Amino acid sequence: MLQKHFRSARITGLSVVSSLLLSATALAQWSVVVLNPPGAATASKAFAVTGGQQAGWASPSGIPNAALWNGTAGSWVNLHPTGAINSVVEGADGVQQAGWAFPNGASGSHASLWSGSAGSWVDLHPLDANDSMAHDVQGGQQVGEAFVAGTRHASLWTGTAGSWISLHPSAPGAVFSICNGVGDGQQVGFVYFSDEAAALWTGTRASYVNLNPAGANFSEARGAGGGQQVGYARFSTDNIYRAGLWTGTAASWVDLSPPGATSSIAFRVHNGQQVGRAVVGGTSRASLWSGTKASWVDLHAFLPAEFSSSFAQDIWSDASGTYVVGYGLSTVTTNNKSLLWIKANHCPSDFNNDGFVNGDDYDAYSMVFINGDIAADFDGNGFVNGDDFDAFVDAFVAGC
Repeated sequence: MLQKHFRSARITGLSVVSSLLLSATALAQWSVVVLNPPGAATASKAFAVTGGQQAGWASPSGIPNAALWNGTAGSWVNLHPTGAINSVVEGADGVQQAGWAFPNGASGSHASLWSGSAGSWVDLHPLDANDSMAHDVQGGQQVGEAFVAGTRHASLWTGTAGSWISLHPSAPGAVFSICNGVGDGQQVGFVYFSDEAAALWTGTRASYVNLNPAGANFSEARGAGGGQQVGYARFSTDNIYRAGLWTGTAASWVDLSPPGATSSIAFRVHNGQQVGRAVVGGTSRASLWSGTKASWVDLHAFLPAEFSSSFAQDIWSDASGTYVVGYGLSTVTTNNKSLLWIKANHCPSDFNNDGFVNGDDYDAYSMVFINGDIAADFDGNGFVNGDDFDAFVDAFVAGC
């Protein structure tokens, strides 16, 4: 009976191998989780990922509510403060979440900090500010912007409204500034002169460094980590927004824009990898880089067919894998849905552990299955039977 089942499955599997041998290697890398809470939200966007947490917003009734996930749509936690009109999380570090809320009766948005629940909300709004927003958090530092005394100030907090520090530089011609990201003691954003110029700080306004690349008439830094800063720049030669990478100086700028892209932006960086989006063929495509334009990975290609466009907003990795969050526009609901891309460091379909999924893995599994080796217990139930072979074939076809 087992042998008959095996022969039937092997015939099916061989046809799969012959038709998917090449695509299995190319596509068996990323899986995607749609985080949009089913039945609980009409739309959502994810902006941050760290340590198994994803954060952003979800809309239960047409109004953004600050949101936190732990890897599944059903894990959604509503962080919306009691009485607020709307709220959004833009940054998270696994312990804290930073963003903004619009309290009922307030004249503007208030920079906000959470630690995993709606009740943990801390109002970071500086005294005498008209409005404020936090855009990122790491290691007890929150960064963003505050409109104080007629000027928008790049801002830094350490957990309370009273800890607010203005990073707005005293550089000649500086009109206003915004801080977008923080990582490893560095804060990044831009300073507006006659246009935006990417900026870097290390905790004080006096530490300001102008990152605007030579020849650029516009630039903005969006994220920082591991000594790298990411964002985009526009040059008068072609007037295209180009995703870019810096390592502390304007002269260090590296163009990440992939060939054929008419626009691109990098939003965040972690462990030497950068994420953002590139417009290729008229479609906004969630994107991943590893320091060069040649390293570009089209994450949009791994999405279900219902998504017509996508953005990658943040990246995090550990020993188990790489995690990217963002959102995509669904043609089914005509709303944005939050997304989590996962690349596991070990793929079950890579049975011979050579880093590729191809016919060699099929042959390796078939051999241990024929021999009745316990290594063929693919479903992990302690027995080797036809169910294991079916499970392996399903995993091989699905990829990683």
